[in-house]
Amino acid sequence: MPDRAMIQIENVSKFYGIYKALDDISLTIGEGEFFSLLGPSGCGKTTLLRSIAGFETPTAGEIYIDGAPSLALPPNRRPTNMVFQSYAIFPHLDVSENVAYGLKRLRLPPEEERKRVGDALDQVRLSGLGQRKAHELSGGQRQRVALARALVMRPKVLLLDEPLSALDKKLREEMQVELRSLQKAVGITFVLVTHDQYEALALSDRIAVMFGGRIAQVASPKEIYQRPRTRKVADFLGGMNFLKAKVLGEQGNTVSLDAARFGAVSLDKPHGFAATDGHVTVGIRPERLRLLWDDDRAPHELTGRVENRAYFGEVTHLTVGVDGLEEPLSMVETNNYGADDLPIGAEIRLAYDPDAFVLLAEDAPVSRV
Repeated sequence: MPDRAMIQIENVSKFYGIYKALDDISLTIGEGEFFSLLGPSGCGKTTLLRSIAGFETPTAGEIYIDGAPSLALPPNRRPTNMVFQSYAIFPHLDVSENVAYGLKRLRLPPEEERKRVGDALDQVRLSGLGQRKAHELSGGQRQRVALARALVMRPKVLLLDEPLSALDKKLREEMQVELRSLQKAVGITFVLVTHDQYEALALSDRIAVMFGGRIAQVASPKEIYQRPRTRKVADFLGGMNFLKAKVLGEQGNTVSLDAARFGAVSLDKPHGFAATDGHVTVGIRPERLRLLWDDDRAPHELTGRVENRAYFGEVTHLTVGVDGLEEPLSMVETNNYGADDLPIGAEIRLAYDPDAFVLLAEDAPVSRV
């Protein structure tokens, strides 16, 4: 996390009648950071974003932007700008007029206004399209116009409310790359709301995962994927195999476990760790299981049978039944060696690394990070 905070959210709650949309959230977002709020629909992420923007007023708490309290300020006086999911491009204006719309209230000299519009269009790679009408734009160009219109105001914070959700998969992936490059180029704080786990992982410096109006975990994409704190976070951030393990002993920050057919493993304790009746939940990602072919050998392996198979081009997803496990295992294998041709019912061997397991705490959101 950067040394200097750009946004500080302190004890923020938001009620709609008896419904609590935000529940005592405290969070710090750094200057120049690309930060994502990730979670399912109704988790409070958009309410939190709109509270930063000034379109919602928290019931309790305070939000500081660049060190100054902001809740008493209307949206147009905050050093933020927002890109909405719908883009809200004005159909009767051309590209340059759309981008310049917010500048009109600043009453800049015409030459300064034209320069700022041109600079903003350059930033989003729309140079030369200033006179194009809104109905002549593609989906990706509309998204760029919305970004340019926000950036032309030179905000300290750019707020993004699922700005790529209307795009098809290929264009969305292309725009993710462009959005990350744009953030690095302009150097300001970006706060993104998304329910797409892969989008958050690809774009973010850090991610806050939210459930039920509270924050469950904040971490870098790699840490939050490889070391989720709870089963709920692990399950939302990609697929994971879960199994019950028996606690054999604890020493310092390490717990020794009997992980059923996977044998003995020693894992770091997560925040909030507590064993229930001497048992805990551990998880392992599908891609951390590997097929063994013919004479392949591995230090740690087990046998199973293929129960289901799904072909995804470069990889095949396998569901594997293993005697002694309550649930079948999910695994992902590249199609270099024929995983896509394995018949249902085939006996196979799987290799695994005991260090790939993660010990999961109870699903208790923390809200304060």
